Amino acid sequence: MSRSVVIFTSFFSIIVFSALLGCDNVGNNNTICKNNPELCADLHKDSWCRYEKSDLLKSRLRLKHEQSPPGKDLYHHLIHLEKYNKCIELASGVQHILHPERTNDRTRAFGLSAQSLAELQVSTKESNDPYLVYYHWTRFNDQVAQAKILRAERLNLIDDIEILAGIASYYQKYDPAKARQVYLAVFNKSNEENFNPEWLLGLANTYQKLNDLEMTYLLSRANILMSENQVSEKSMLMLINGDSELKIFLDEHAEELVDSLQSGSYHSSKIRRILEKE
Repeated sequence: MSRSVVIFTSFFSIIVFSALLGCDNVGNNNTICKNNPELCADLHKDSWCRYEKSDLLKSRLRLKHEQSPPGKDLYHHLIHLEKYNKCIELASGVQHILHPERTNDRTRAFGLSAQSLAELQVSTKESNDPYLVYYHWTRFNDQVAQAKILRAERLNLIDDIEILAGIASYYQKYDPAKARQVYLAVFNKSNEENFNPEWLLGLANTYQKLNDLEMTYLLSRANILMSENQVSEKSMLMLINGDSELKIFLDEHAEELVDSLQSGSYHSSKIRRILEKE
């Protein structure tokens, strides 16, 4: 079989697989709407924004079966509603020449989803749930929400690593030592499935503010290994004054860190003790 045939076959397979995924989403949406028409009444009917619509419908269905929805579910519902609203706003600007009613339907859906989003934002504004407090802090720079979320972190009331990472990022600007503490907590609470390589850069930047350039290099190198980000090797070497022997030593530790994070063995690793050493 020629190489061109292999490439065409692979490309065709990707197209078919993507189409099947899309059809699966449409099928799921249709089933949900058939059994729960009230969940779909304010949404658009055509195939635009199919993934955002599917996520929103699943979220609505989950909330429907919860008598008192937890803050985490409401938080994710807000996120799904935001994404749907943004997508359908763009779609409403596309004029359908043959079927103008489709454009009108998207415009209607955009207006109604914007209203639903605004109402949910208002109704959750005074919540003390960490997820909802975090939402209002990050979306609106709500200072009351900020005070609540930072206090909750100080009292060790937050387990969600995404929220903790957001708090660590905030502290980078004002208290690098505290940022380091929170980032290390994120590392300890994460696993091989939910670890975000960007947190390595966050901790690297924190160490740079603390003037620990060796740790800055180590963590930056680990980020490169995990994310395949392109960086200037010259700039990397400048962090350690061009010390080639130190580079070899730190590169080995960076590989060890990546291996421990990807294998889920970070908690028992030697590199963890190195990072947490004061």
